[in-house]
Amino acid sequence: MPRRLDLPDSASLANAGGDGRMYAPSAARNANVIGELVALHAPATGRVLEIASGTGEHSVHIATRLPGLIWQPSDIDPARRISIDAHGAEAGLANLRPAIDLDATTAGWAAAHDGQDVILVVNLLHLVSWNEAQILIKEAAAALAPGGVLILYGPFMRAGELTSDGDERFHHSLQAQDAELGYKDDFDVIDALQEAWLDLVEVNEMPANNLSFVARRGA
Repeated sequence: MPRRLDLPDSASLANAGGDGRMYAPSAARNANVIGELVALHAPATGRVLEIASGTGEHSVHIATRLPGLIWQPSDIDPARRISIDAHGAEAGLANLRPAIDLDATTAGWAAAHDGQDVILVVNLLHLVSWNEAQILIKEAAAALAPGGVLILYGPFMRAGELTSDGDERFHHSLQAQDAELGYKDDFDVIDALQEAWLDLVEVNEMPANNLSFVARRGA
């Protein structure tokens, strides 16, 4: 999965304080919305695995909001793991674990991370190939505890169509860098969730033309 991409707006900015913290404009904008989404579907207590946690801003925001959840952030980028832990150290949250190195697009990772009550994936599927996205969904399904939920959030096509000028530009800029990248179709994602034996709970329109998918593992 590791790729170096030119990502407008979502690019992380380092803190001048020198402690490794990074900030992403998109993370600041959508933290409340994603927090509400997790709060709606997560149990009061349990384990959460956040895949590709990025700067760590989502991790701190949601772990603060939902103290009954043990929050495990992850990222493949060492610099972002430093940022996640720096944000976490500043927040001083008992329920926020140190970031781990996890490439969720490789087969087999679920065995070491099973029993999750929630798995959260934000703004990632358009940055990986469709084959990698399918592996991620399959492994996430296997890593969920019975009754656990997988939450996917980010930009997607609707029935094969890009629905805004901004999405058109971003999708084509990704494909110009790597033809296997770009927005995934909502119906394909639903099919992949069901092929992983997850029950689709809901698909919702979210701010900034994003979608959220919530799917549950059977009890």
